[in-house]
Formats: sequence, C-alpha cells, structure tokens
Amino acid sequence: MKLSEIKEILPTLDNVEFQLENGTFVPEHFHVTEVGTVTKHFIDCGGTVRNEKVVNFQLWNAADFEHRLKPAKLLDIIKLSEEKLGIEDDEIEVEYQNTTIGKFDLEFNGKNFVLKNKTTACLAQDACGIPTEKQRVNLSELSNNQTSCCIPNSGCC
Repeated sequence: MKLSEIKEILPTLDNVEFQLENGTFVPEHFHVTEVGTVTKHFIDCGGTVRNEKVVNFQLWNAADFEHRLKPAKLLDIIKLSEEKLGIEDDEIEVEYQNTTIGKFDLEFNGKNFVLKNKTTACLAQDACGIPTEKQRVNLSELSNNQTSCCIPNSGCC
C-alpha cells in the first residue's frame, strides 16, 4: 500500500485497527511512534547495486491502555511527516514487535489494515547459481496420460 492510499482510506474510518495476517489484532491501545523514510542501498549477490525506499510506520504498545489512535490523528501525523521530512508517496512498511521487531507490508481488507508477512528472495537468481524450480510430476500420472509407441517385441526399441 502506498502512502496516498492510506491517506484516502483514513477519513472513511471510525477507528484505526491493525491486524496480523494470522487474524490476531494489534492491541487497540497501540501508538504510532515513528513515521519516516527508510532507504536501503545495497548490492545483490549478482553484483547489481540497488536502492529501495519505503515509508516506515512503527507501531508500539505501551501500558497506556486508554490510548486510542483515531484516523484524523494518524492523518495529521502523516501530513506533518510529509511537511517536515519531505516524505514521498512510497510503499508503506510497518515495524511491529511481536517476539522480535518484524517488518510487514500493509494492505486494507475493507475494515482493518492488515500487516502482511514479508519474505526474503534472491534478486539475482540468474547470477547466483540457484537452479530454477522444476515442475513436480507424479510418474503414475505420466503413464496414464501418455500412450507409448514402444511395446515389447515391436522392434522400436
């Protein structure tokens, strides 16, 4: 989800709710403790130099159980960070601590913001020697779906 998308969604909501992909909700007393831009400048295993940039939201749970972040307040935080930091309309990455700090992509399911699990991947598969995954075929399916031209004593083998 891009920053412009969350800015369009927030005014339509009564509450801001974040949910993990497994259905567990971030406690409703969470705080957005940071909004910023994170830039990653790196080289992949194939030698290509890359740059990635995301808008980062950090969610934090405190012992402030009466706290509820309203959509208008989050929109104000976003607007202030755009003004003060020059944040652009990039993809949003959410940091949230479960057992350790996790980084999540963000989606909206029509009611809640969903923290989507991120995965790692090789960006240079053609250069790092990892074979492409072969299609798995059950041998019993092969013999049932194909007719053989060779039969014993036919002279073709």
